[in-house]
Amino acid sequence: MIPACVSDYRELARRRLPRLLFDYIDGGSYAEATLRRNVEDFEAIALRQRVLRDVSKISLATELFGQPMSMPVVLAPIGMAGMYARRGEVQAAKAAKAAGVPFTLSTVGICDLAEVVGGSGVAPWFQLYMIRDRGYMQSLLETARDLGCPVLVFTVDLPLMGSRYRDVRTGLSGKPSLKNSLARVLDGLAHPAWLLDVQIGGKPHVFGNLVKALPDARGVSEFGPWVARNFDASITWKDLDWIRQHWGGPIVIKGVLDPDDAREAVRCGADGIVVSNHGGRQLDGVLSGARALPPIADAVGDDLTILMDGGVRSGLDVVKALALGAKGVLLGRAWAWALGARGEAGVTHVLQIIRQEMHMAMALTGCTDVRQAGRELLVT
Repeated sequence: MIPACVSDYRELARRRLPRLLFDYIDGGSYAEATLRRNVEDFEAIALRQRVLRDVSKISLATELFGQPMSMPVVLAPIGMAGMYARRGEVQAAKAAKAAGVPFTLSTVGICDLAEVVGGSGVAPWFQLYMIRDRGYMQSLLETARDLGCPVLVFTVDLPLMGSRYRDVRTGLSGKPSLKNSLARVLDGLAHPAWLLDVQIGGKPHVFGNLVKALPDARGVSEFGPWVARNFDASITWKDLDWIRQHWGGPIVIKGVLDPDDAREAVRCGADGIVVSNHGGRQLDGVLSGARALPPIADAVGDDLTILMDGGVRSGLDVVKALALGAKGVLLGRAWAWALGARGEAGVTHVLQIIRQEMHMAMALTGCTDVRQAGRELLVT
């Protein structure tokens, strides 16, 4: 297959990856209603086509938190990306650098901060969860600061891990067992291209940023139990004071769906928020990002920088998100599927596709500068 769009890369990733990994990328929590809403609500939004306007010069360039970008797209934090392709976080960071957009490294990435910086030549945005061991958190923040990470993305919608039924069925979550271990081995053997790329010498089971916390990790199934033991469900808005004490740069709070929480983020001094339901992987039945975004933008759009994620599958979706009030989007599954299908080259191509689709959407809505995109681009 010659991939033409993001959904093509999803199919290529499905073929190449073991089912356990594909379902981890592809799935959501419980009945996956929110996962579907994320996509369906974007599809239901109609762009307002305008014609006979001078669109010979279109600019997709913007700036977020003082960082120039070729387009308002950030690669979102994806856990265990180094399992999808060898040293996957480095490959994705290199593709993002070439495209002129930021890459965000997950706390639970396979590659650590130093490897990503050394391998890509650029410091990523860094995503952080609140864990019980504040000393360990402080060490991560200091490492990110010393390596020059420009933005901290603090994810707050995972005090507990949502139940993801696909992961239960594949044996990724739940108690390790001989049966599950054997099933994983057979699944890997059935995907030789992936096995050769990732497993043979790739050290894919070492969680780079958490290597000291999980020094004896031998498989991805150990991640879930560790989260249950170590993620801090007692966090409140007051904990942002502690974060600020150890981080001097911009802080973006990821996981906001309610205008009151957005207002609280402003009161606590956050520099930005990500309107997000964790890709439909946490509380099923909540609003999609596209539905939650407009009232949040109306409430706090002048007070901090609003980003969004969830359901973005095309450049048209990016333009819709900008029109709804976001200043940029975090692209998640789209780059994970591309990485799993074709590594760095896949991520590079997906970003090219997004750019081309954005350009077309801008031209036929009569908007020549993404920084000016507003609700006038939508049929209301």
